[in-house]
Amino acid sequence: MKSRAFDFAELTPKERYKLLIITVSEDGTPNAGSFSFFNILTHDPAIMAVGIEQKPDGTPKDTAANILTTRDVTVHISDQALVDGMETCSIRFPADVDGLAVAGLETPPGDTVRRPRILAAPAAFECHLTQTVPVSPARTIVLRQVRRMLVRETLVDAEFLHVDQLGIDAVGRLGGYLHARQLDQFERVPPTAEQFMAGMKVD
Repeated sequence: MKSRAFDFAELTPKERYKLLIITVSEDGTPNAGSFSFFNILTHDPAIMAVGIEQKPDGTPKDTAANILTTRDVTVHISDQALVDGMETCSIRFPADVDGLAVAGLETPPGDTVRRPRILAAPAAFECHLTQTVPVSPARTIVLRQVRRMLVRETLVDAEFLHVDQLGIDAVGRLGGYLHARQLDQFERVPPTAEQFMAGMKVD
């Protein structure tokens, strides 16, 4: 599958806005996990946040430990076809086990980070750690700046930088074991204040 790459340093804030996790241990073992506490916070600069839970004894899990140690991370958008692989990567293997290899996922090297990416993912974001926010003994918020985005070539309009939201078939992880697909969409355009006030009935 061919991907189109976008260097965020070369894009304007508006272009980044329109476009808008693999880690590796010190010994080079890849680690991947799925997260429900994840979002994009801003496009200028392009910052992503993820909430990472600690182990019961308060020590960081593999993903957090790898990010804090190496400062690089690759974030992926999963589609329906990747759900089985995503589930396999969520299994708590020992730290020296490459869950990506167990899942049979092809991982070419990263372009701007020392992390591979999942080739089958419709979109990948190469990021660098900017800040961590410990919010409790159980959880840390990790902020990462996007350096480069790779998106499946058939899913992005290269001229207008519009991503095909239905075609990307994004799967989100909800609470517990629940997941959701983003195929049921609708649009609501709010009126201006003047339009709203003019439409109100006054007794």
